[in-house]
Amino acid sequence: MKKLILAIALVATTLTFAQDRKARGEKLTPEQQTELQVKRMTLELDLDEKQQKEIKTILVEQSKKRETKIAEMKAKKEKGEKPTADERFAMKNEMLDNQIAMKAKMKRILKPEQFAKWEEKQADRKEDKKERIEKKVEKRSTK
Repeated sequence: MKKLILAIALVATTLTFAQDRKARGEKLTPEQQTELQVKRMTLELDLDEKQQKEIKTILVEQSKKRETKIAEMKAKKEKGEKPTADERFAMKNEMLDNQIAMKAKMKRILKPEQFAKWEEKQADRKEDKKERIEKKVEKRSTK
């Protein structure tokens, strides 16, 4: 009897966790993500209408590039191909070039005080990302 109750409890908890993962798996479309990002930036940087439109076009373009890159990487991963050192170098180089271009575009669109605030936010996000990665690595090493 105890084993039966234990088995039922185990199955019930497993099903509950499986359902939670599916609910979190639904992602926003790139357009929805872009819209939210523009609104967040509008609140943080006090953007005017013209700035919002220009930034939205930049973010949509960036989003499309990112989606194609992700699709390429997934296709390669499914084939079992790993990028060579030269390919990794090229990807990182391209990523840095994109960041430089984005920074130049934002500098052109934003006012000096807005640009300074945007750079500060970017630095904060970068720092947060580093901390999350360090926590993941630390968590894996303790297992």
